[in-house]
Amino acid sequence: MTHQDGKKGFIATLRRPSAKYSLGALLLAGILLGVFLWGGFNTALEATNTEAFCLSCHEMRDNVYPEYQETIHYKNRTGVRATCPDCHVPKDWTYKMIRKVQASRELWGKLVGSIDTREKFEAKRLTLARSEWKRMKASDSRECRNCHSLESMKSEAQQQRARKQHEMALEDDMTCIDCHKGIAHHKPQGMTEEDEE
Repeated sequence: MTHQDGKKGFIATLRRPSAKYSLGALLLAGILLGVFLWGGFNTALEATNTEAFCLSCHEMRDNVYPEYQETIHYKNRTGVRATCPDCHVPKDWTYKMIRKVQASRELWGKLVGSIDTREKFEAKRLTLARSEWKRMKASDSRECRNCHSLESMKSEAQQQRARKQHEMALEDDMTCIDCHKGIAHHKPQGMTEEDEE
């Protein structure tokens, strides 16, 4: 039997499978296809969850990344670095998927060039910041709390002002973003008192 004959026989079996093999072959093919698709989906999802991916857009690389490089989240005495996804993408799968769907709408802005120059970015910066602050407030600053927790802070090691603020935040059930706007990026021009609250 030649290779060509074997190939023809396999194709013929697929066209007219016997009842004995059809269910098993279909199940196996479904499982293999599912594993392949899930693996591809997961790989693509994780590829979009890296700082390198975020910086592939010049809008991020040229506008907010240089500001972030000036902060303690980029360089500090312990060498622990929070990257773009650490702050902007939830770790929990369900919330991550919701955030990815929301972020997919940002592709439209990329396509039409709504913030493709520094001037356009600065003109829209307050709107973008308000949207992110709202998202963080609604999630109780979930991404901040992946690394920071009021309950585990050593308040006696903090400066008196910070200690008092954190104690009040704990008592008032506040969230990180209530006080820490501008912690990783410059605050936008035109903020109101309401933005500061």
